[in-house]
Amino acid sequence: MTATPVPPHTPRPIVVAVDGPAGSGKSSVSRASALRLGFDYQDTGAAYRALAWSALDRGIDTRNALSVIASLGEFDYRIGTDPDDYFVRVGGEDVTDAIREPRVTSVVSQVASIPEVRAFLVSLFRRVIATSAQPGIITEGRDITTVVAPEADVRILLTATEEARMARRSAEIPGQTAEITSRQLSARDAKDSRVVDFMNAADGVITVDSTNLDFEQTVQAVVDLVVRSQEE
Repeated sequence: MTATPVPPHTPRPIVVAVDGPAGSGKSSVSRASALRLGFDYQDTGAAYRALAWSALDRGIDTRNALSVIASLGEFDYRIGTDPDDYFVRVGGEDVTDAIREPRVTSVVSQVASIPEVRAFLVSLFRRVIATSAQPGIITEGRDITTVVAPEADVRILLTATEEARMARRSAEIPGQTAEITSRQLSARDAKDSRVVDFMNAADGVITVDSTNLDFEQTVQAVVDLVVRSQEE
Protein backbone atom coordinates (compact mmCIF):
# COMPACT_ATOMS: atom_id res chain seq x y z
CA MET A 1 0.00 0.00 0.00
CA THR A 2 1.49 3.37 -0.96
CA ALA A 3 2.12 5.76 1.90
CA THR A 4 0.18 9.02 1.94
CA PRO A 5 2.60 11.82 2.83
CA VAL A 6 1.60 14.42 5.37
CA PRO A 7 2.89 17.99 5.39
CA PRO A 8 5.98 18.87 7.51
CA HIS A 9 5.30 18.33 11.19
CA THR A 10 6.65 19.43 14.53
CA PRO A 11 9.49 17.41 16.17
CA ARG A 12 6.95 15.49 18.26
CA PRO A 13 4.92 12.81 16.53
CA ILE A 14 1.47 13.61 15.18
CA VAL A 15 -0.93 11.93 17.61
CA VAL A 16 -4.16 10.42 16.32
CA ALA A 17 -6.63 9.08 18.89
CA VAL A 18 -9.37 6.66 17.83
CA ASP A 19 -12.25 5.50 20.03
CA GLY A 20 -15.22 3.29 19.27
CA PRO A 21 -17.39 0.35 20.36
CA ALA A 22 -16.65 -3.33 19.75
CA GLY A 23 -16.95 -4.35 16.13
CA SER A 24 -16.52 -0.81 14.82
CA GLY A 25 -13.28 -1.71 13.07
CA LYS A 26 -11.00 0.37 15.31
CA SER A 27 -8.06 -2.00 15.23
CA SER A 28 -8.03 -2.98 11.56
CA VAL A 29 -8.81 0.52 10.30
CA SER A 30 -6.29 2.20 12.61
CA ARG A 31 -3.56 -0.26 11.69
CA ALA A 32 -4.18 0.12 7.96
CA SER A 33 -4.31 3.91 8.29
CA ALA A 34 -1.01 3.94 10.18
CA LEU A 35 0.56 1.83 7.45
CA ARG A 36 -0.75 4.19 4.78
CA LEU A 37 0.59 7.25 6.61
CA GLY A 38 3.92 5.77 7.67
CA PHE A 39 2.90 6.08 11.34
CA ASP A 40 3.27 3.86 14.38
CA TYR A 41 0.17 2.01 15.61
CA GLN A 42 -0.84 1.24 19.19
CA ASP A 43 -3.65 -1.16 20.10
CA THR A 44 -4.47 -0.32 23.72
CA GLY A 45 -7.05 -3.08 24.01
CA ALA A 46 -4.22 -5.58 23.61
CA ALA A 47 -2.72 -4.42 26.90
CA TYR A 48 -5.93 -5.09 28.83
CA ARG A 49 -6.21 -8.47 27.12
CA ALA A 50 -2.57 -9.25 27.84
CA LEU A 51 -3.03 -8.44 31.51
CA ALA A 52 -6.13 -10.64 31.65
CA TRP A 53 -4.21 -13.45 29.91
CA SER A 54 -1.33 -13.05 32.37
CA ALA A 55 -3.70 -13.22 35.33
CA LEU A 56 -5.32 -16.41 34.02
CA ASP A 57 -1.94 -17.93 33.21
CA ARG A 58 -0.72 -17.29 36.76
CA GLY A 59 -3.92 -18.47 38.40
CA ILE A 60 -4.95 -15.02 39.62
CA ASP A 61 -8.65 -14.51 40.26
CA THR A 62 -9.64 -11.68 37.90
CA ARG A 63 -12.65 -10.98 40.12
CA ASN A 64 -10.29 -10.04 42.96
CA ALA A 65 -9.21 -6.47 42.25
CA LEU A 66 -6.50 -6.46 44.92
CA SER A 67 -4.87 -9.56 43.43
CA VAL A 68 -4.91 -8.07 39.94
CA ILE A 69 -3.48 -4.78 41.22
CA ALA A 70 -0.72 -6.64 43.05
CA SER A 71 0.28 -8.34 39.79
CA LEU A 72 0.91 -5.07 37.94
CA GLY A 73 4.49 -4.80 39.19
CA GLU A 74 5.38 -8.05 37.45
CA PHE A 75 3.49 -7.36 34.23
CA ASP A 76 6.20 -7.49 31.55
CA TYR A 77 4.37 -6.26 28.46
CA ARG A 78 5.70 -5.51 24.98
CA ILE A 79 3.76 -4.55 21.84
CA GLY A 80 4.90 -4.01 18.29
CA THR A 81 4.00 -0.51 17.12
CA ASP A 82 5.14 -1.10 13.55
CA PRO A 83 1.85 -1.80 11.73
CA ASP A 84 3.77 -4.16 9.46
CA ASP A 85 5.25 -6.09 12.41
CA TYR A 86 2.51 -6.24 15.04
CA PHE A 87 2.99 -8.52 18.05
CA VAL A 88 2.04 -8.76 21.71
CA ARG A 89 4.38 -10.35 24.25
CA VAL A 90 4.12 -11.02 27.96
CA GLY A 91 7.31 -12.04 29.72
CA GLY A 92 8.91 -12.81 26.38
CA GLU A 93 6.08 -15.14 25.31
CA ASP A 94 4.23 -14.27 22.12
CA VAL A 95 0.55 -14.01 23.06
CA THR A 96 -0.67 -12.18 19.95
CA ASP A 97 -3.25 -14.88 19.22
CA ALA A 98 -3.75 -16.17 22.76
CA ILE A 99 -5.17 -12.88 24.04
CA ARG A 100 -8.04 -13.24 21.55
CA GLU A 101 -9.20 -16.56 23.00
CA PRO A 102 -12.76 -16.66 24.42
CA ARG A 103 -11.48 -17.35 27.95
CA VAL A 104 -9.60 -14.06 27.87
CA THR A 105 -12.46 -12.15 26.25
CA SER A 106 -14.80 -13.34 29.00
CA VAL A 107 -12.74 -11.74 31.80
CA VAL A 108 -11.05 -8.74 30.20
CA SER A 109 -13.82 -6.35 31.24
CA GLN A 110 -13.32 -7.39 34.88
CA VAL A 111 -9.68 -6.39 34.63
CA ALA A 112 -10.34 -3.22 32.65
CA SER A 113 -12.90 -1.95 35.17
CA ILE A 114 -10.30 -1.64 37.96
CA PRO A 115 -9.32 2.06 38.29
CA GLU A 116 -5.74 1.25 39.34
CA VAL A 117 -5.32 -0.95 36.28
CA ARG A 118 -6.59 1.77 33.98
CA ALA A 119 -4.29 4.37 35.55
CA PHE A 120 -1.30 2.03 35.24
CA LEU A 121 -1.98 1.25 31.59
CA VAL A 122 -2.85 4.83 30.62
CA SER A 123 0.63 5.80 31.82
CA LEU A 124 2.08 3.01 29.69
CA PHE A 125 0.10 4.11 26.62
CA ARG A 126 1.30 7.69 26.99
CA ARG A 127 4.92 6.55 27.19
CA VAL A 128 4.50 4.62 23.95
CA ILE A 129 3.03 7.68 22.27
CA ALA A 130 5.77 9.99 23.56
CA THR A 131 8.58 7.71 22.43
CA SER A 132 7.35 7.07 18.89
CA ALA A 133 10.18 7.55 16.40
CA GLN A 134 7.83 7.83 13.42
CA PRO A 135 6.23 11.03 12.04
CA GLY A 136 3.07 10.08 13.92
CA ILE A 137 1.25 7.40 15.87
CA ILE A 138 -2.36 6.20 15.78
CA THR A 139 -3.57 4.94 19.16
CA GLU A 140 -6.94 3.22 19.36
CA GLY A 141 -9.12 1.90 22.14
CA ARG A 142 -12.01 2.81 24.41
CA ASP A 143 -11.11 6.12 26.10
CA ILE A 144 -8.28 7.40 23.96
CA THR A 145 -9.84 10.70 22.85
CA THR A 146 -10.89 11.72 26.36
CA VAL A 147 -8.41 10.14 28.82
CA VAL A 148 -5.27 8.77 27.17
CA ALA A 149 -4.71 11.50 24.58
CA PRO A 150 -7.27 14.31 25.00
CA GLU A 151 -4.81 16.76 23.39
CA ALA A 152 -4.23 14.57 20.30
CA ASP A 153 -3.88 16.36 16.97
CA VAL A 154 -6.78 14.33 15.56
CA ARG A 155 -9.49 12.69 17.67
CA ILE A 156 -11.90 10.30 16.01
CA LEU A 157 -14.91 8.27 17.14
CA LEU A 158 -15.22 5.36 14.73
CA THR A 159 -18.67 3.86 14.90
CA ALA A 160 -21.34 1.94 12.98
CA THR A 161 -24.84 0.64 13.62
CA GLU A 162 -25.20 -2.27 16.01
CA GLU A 163 -26.26 -4.55 13.13
CA ALA A 164 -23.17 -3.67 11.08
CA ARG A 165 -20.84 -4.13 14.04
CA MET A 166 -22.29 -7.52 14.91
CA ALA A 167 -22.02 -8.70 11.31
CA ARG A 168 -18.37 -7.68 11.18
CA ARG A 169 -17.51 -9.29 14.49
CA SER A 170 -19.27 -12.52 13.43
CA ALA A 171 -17.12 -12.64 10.31
CA GLU A 172 -14.01 -12.42 12.50
CA ILE A 173 -14.99 -15.46 14.60
CA PRO A 174 -15.62 -18.44 12.31
CA GLY A 175 -17.49 -21.33 13.84
CA GLN A 176 -19.40 -19.16 16.30
CA THR A 177 -23.08 -18.43 15.77
CA ALA A 178 -24.27 -14.89 15.15
CA GLU A 179 -26.48 -15.14 18.23
CA ILE A 180 -23.53 -15.89 20.53
CA THR A 181 -21.43 -13.18 18.92
CA SER A 182 -24.26 -10.68 19.36
CA ARG A 183 -24.63 -11.52 23.05
CA GLN A 184 -20.88 -11.25 23.66
CA LEU A 185 -20.58 -7.92 21.84
CA SER A 186 -23.55 -6.42 23.67
CA ALA A 187 -22.32 -7.69 27.03
CA ARG A 188 -18.83 -6.30 26.43
CA ASP A 189 -20.16 -2.88 25.45
CA ALA A 190 -22.48 -2.84 28.46
CA LYS A 191 -19.68 -3.68 30.91
CA ASP A 192 -17.18 -1.25 29.43
CA SER A 193 -19.71 1.58 29.21
CA ARG A 194 -19.84 1.62 33.00
CA VAL A 195 -16.23 2.80 32.97
CA VAL A 196 -15.91 4.92 29.82
CA ASP A 197 -18.21 6.55 27.28
CA PHE A 198 -17.11 5.28 23.88
CA MET A 199 -20.46 5.65 22.13
CA ASN A 200 -20.67 9.45 22.05
CA ALA A 201 -18.17 11.90 20.63
CA ALA A 202 -16.76 14.39 23.13
CA ASP A 203 -16.27 18.02 22.16
CA GLY A 204 -13.72 18.30 19.36
CA VAL A 205 -13.96 14.61 18.42
CA ILE A 206 -14.90 13.84 14.81
CA THR A 207 -17.33 10.97 14.22
CA VAL A 208 -16.65 8.59 11.33
CA ASP A 209 -19.69 6.38 10.75
CA SER A 210 -18.59 3.36 8.73
CA THR A 211 -22.03 1.73 8.48
CA ASN A 212 -22.25 2.39 4.75
CA LEU A 213 -18.51 2.46 4.04
CA ASP A 214 -16.37 -0.49 3.03
CA PHE A 215 -12.99 -1.06 4.66
CA GLU A 216 -10.96 0.92 2.13
CA GLN A 217 -13.36 3.86 2.27
CA THR A 218 -13.15 3.92 6.07
CA VAL A 219 -9.36 3.86 6.02
CA GLN A 220 -9.33 6.68 3.48
CA ALA A 221 -11.67 8.74 5.66
CA VAL A 222 -9.25 8.46 8.58
CA VAL A 223 -6.20 9.22 6.42
CA ASP A 224 -7.93 12.26 4.92
CA LEU A 225 -8.68 13.64 8.39
CA VAL A 226 -5.05 13.30 9.44
CA VAL A 227 -3.68 14.90 6.29
CA ARG A 228 -6.22 17.72 6.47
CA SER A 229 -5.33 18.44 10.11
CA GLN A 230 -1.73 19.10 9.11
CA GLU A 231 -2.71 21.42 6.27
CA GLU A 232 -4.76 23.73 8.46
